[in-house]
Amino acid sequence: MGKASSQKQSRREMIERMQREQSRSDRRRTIIIVVCSIVVGLAIIAYPAIKLVQDSRTKNQALTDFGVAASAASCDPATNDAAGGTQDHRPDGEKILYSVSPPSSGPHYAVWAPFDKKFYSSSDRPPVENLVHNLEHGYTILWYRDTMPKDQIDQIEKLSKSKLPDSSIGKFIAAPYKQSEGKGWPDGKNLAFAHWSGPGADQKSFGHRQFCGSVSGDALKQFMEKYPATDAQEPNGG
Repeated sequence: MGKASSQKQSRREMIERMQREQSRSDRRRTIIIVVCSIVVGLAIIAYPAIKLVQDSRTKNQALTDFGVAASAASCDPATNDAAGGTQDHRPDGEKILYSVSPPSSGPHYAVWAPFDKKFYSSSDRPPVENLVHNLEHGYTILWYRDTMPKDQIDQIEKLSKSKLPDSSIGKFIAAPYKQSEGKGWPDGKNLAFAHWSGPGADQKSFGHRQFCGSVSGDALKQFMEKYPATDAQEPNGG
């Protein structure tokens, strides 16, 4: 009887010890879950605040603070593309084949892209045909290859939120461009500025594109000053 009682006691003590260890393990796991939840929650709350501070700082930075100098950006001279398509509004969804890539003028959809949005990624960019309508109203568009490295795309996003030259009147958009959407670009060129000028004294108008190999706020500033927002088909729109 004594031996059996001792064995029962030992089993009971072992079970109680296992239960205590399980209880401690459960408490540790609960604490870890709570701490992780707090950390994730704080990160979710903090990210918009950090983003807001960063955007605020960027807004006060000059355009030329981003990217390389114009002389180091491997930019080609700006083109003078024969322009056309003013007020040529096509039905939404119709695929328009532009004569140049990226487009600097031409037929477009009746609705333009939002005037207050300066940067688009591959996930939220509207159709090219909407953006061409913005060109008609004096916008400069920085088209960038959608395959560019993320750090360079981040530079473009910051650039789009910086202090733009007065000549732009804030009419600027940066948007990705897929090579499948038009003719191939020159080798080594990763972005292109585009602007649609209004008619000159001879009543001729042109689209302008300037290809560059690297991000350069300096080169963009020079382009926007050469082709200001007031030089457009319909400069008062937008």
